[in-house]
Amino acid sequence: MIALGAGGMRAVAALGAHCDDLAIGAGGTLLSLCAAHPGVRVDALVLSGGGTEREDEERAALAAFCAGADLRLTVLKLPDGRLPAHWDEAKSAVEELRARTDPDLLLAPHRGDAHQDHRGLAELVPTAFRNHLVLGYEIVKWDGDLGRPSAYQPLSPEVARAKADLLQRHYPSQRHRPWYDPEAFLGLARIRGIECGARYAEAFHVNKLILDLENRCG
Repeated sequence: MIALGAGGMRAVAALGAHCDDLAIGAGGTLLSLCAAHPGVRVDALVLSGGGTEREDEERAALAAFCAGADLRLTVLKLPDGRLPAHWDEAKSAVEELRARTDPDLLLAPHRGDAHQDHRGLAELVPTAFRNHLVLGYEIVKWDGDLGRPSAYQPLSPEVARAKADLLQRHYPSQRHRPWYDPEAFLGLARIRGIECGARYAEAFHVNKLILDLENRCG
């Protein structure tokens, strides 16, 4: 297994179909990244939940997950579970995000996700972000769609536990769900950690990666 460092990190974009997707799929990575790169710009776009308690939860949560970052969050009002019927609005939102940021890294759902909203957003990402490193995060759920990711971000035990704690603290509207608990989040992180030789980790799907081993772009 070979580790590749990110080098300088100026800007990150993060996309979610629903409030809490980013925190569940990449919360540990955001905690680690923002701690390592104080002041990094994080442009976050969430397609649903705007104007509800879910938006309030998301704003408080991402402020905690992205502490020290220049966070710019947009939460839209597309209906949950209906993204395919609102394709034009979703595509416009992704294109507007692209127009205001040129990120070094993009966090988004992956195209193998069984939820139609996650999968639809994943399919939109490369139509606007064509020359960017996209890490497709995973979300544990009833559908049983966890696959074989190819990229890992190791998490320290402190970060893994902080992620689980923040998820419980900032999303009270989700606590009734049978899969939404620290045991599930830490369990998956432990499995992904085993796969990459760490205690805990978050895992990502990568569709395309261009290497610059000669540092010609540096």
